[in-house]
Formats: sequence, C-alpha cells, structure tokens
Amino acid sequence: MKNIAIIPARGGSKRLPNKNILLLGGIPLIAHSILYAQKNSNFIDEIYVSTDDDAIKKIALEYGAIVIDRPDYLSGDLEPTVSALKHVLESIEGNVDNVVLLQATNPLRPQNVLAAAFEVYQKGNYDSLFTVSKNYQKLGKIVNNTFVPFNYELGQRSQDLEPLFFENGLLYIAKASLILQEIIMSENAFPFEVNSIFDHVDIDTQADFEYAEYLFEKLCH
Repeated sequence: MKNIAIIPARGGSKRLPNKNILLLGGIPLIAHSILYAQKNSNFIDEIYVSTDDDAIKKIALEYGAIVIDRPDYLSGDLEPTVSALKHVLESIEGNVDNVVLLQATNPLRPQNVLAAAFEVYQKGNYDSLFTVSKNYQKLGKIVNNTFVPFNYELGQRSQDLEPLFFENGLLYIAKASLILQEIIMSENAFPFEVNSIFDHVDIDTQADFEYAEYLFEKLCH
C-alpha cells in the first residue's frame, strides 16, 4: 500500500501577499505542513508540493518535499483544490492507494491527529475522511432586519444546544481512485472529530497570520 501527502500551495495570494512563504516561528508557512507529514513517515511514503511559484518550490525542495510544477491552467483563483491533487497523481509514476491532503494555510495541527485519523480511516475501510470540530456558537440569520435563531431558541443556554460541527480544514484523507474522479470527500466521508485551539487557524489575512503567530509562540515551543 502506498500513501502520499500532497500540499497544494499557489503563489500570488491577494489578501495576504506571499503568505505561503511567510515565516511562522522562523519556519516558512509551507514548511510546517511538510514537517508535519515527515513526522508521520511510518505510513506516509512520499510528500508532494504542488505549486506554480518558484519561491515556494525552492523552499519545498529545501525541506525535502517532491515538487510538482502546477500548470497555469490549474492555478487560477477559482480552480478547485482537487484539480491540483489529480494533477499530482497523473504526474507521478506507480500506483498510489491513499492521499493525505494538508493545506498550507492550516499550519498548526495537534501532533497525533493524523496518525489517529489514518488509523480510523483504515480500520473503517472508508473511502474518505475529513476533520471536523464542534461549534459552540448561537447561530442565526438576519431576515428583514430581524435576527432569526438557527440552532437555538432565544433564551436557551449554550450548553443545551444541539451539537453542530464545522469542517476545520486540518486534514483530509481520500482514496487515490476517488481523487482521480475529482472528489475529495464522498457523500459517506467519515467526519473525524478534533477539538483543539488550532481548529480555528486558517490563514487568509494578516489578522489570521498574527493569531497563528500568537498560538505558535504560546503553545508550540
């Protein structure tokens, strides 16, 4: 069985320029996911970075990843992530059984969550898995300038809410055959619950990056 990790990382970020190579704790953002995959080398056989950017490519190679040059037609803002994953699979030799997707913008992850998730994925014989976290907020919609509760009744205590979950982006696992069909999460993908302060780190803006810096300084030393 061959398992690979793929880290897609385009250049040209608009809201936070060059975000994938910004230094977080002295380490380029893209490198955090590479290092995380390397710590799971007992079941991850190869680590690939898909990029269209020379600076990202240079850093990825320095940290020991294999780089797949992403063509321009797969590098647009509206291009789905699965296109890059499929391109990697079509660009490498040999059969791949499972793909672990690690997003560069989610650089902070609980240390053992990938190993635990992969074990569940294998034992359950799932075709895909993704991480979720419980939401504790009282959510609602605004209709005609009126707040309409969505997951609670006015006056209800937070601890009595029916649990809702959100896709936190920490990691995804899927069969390579599914990726080749341009699917990352099937309809019966297993939702692997993770509850960590890192669940809310998804870097897209300067404020997101500063929050990640704060958590890294407090929790990752």
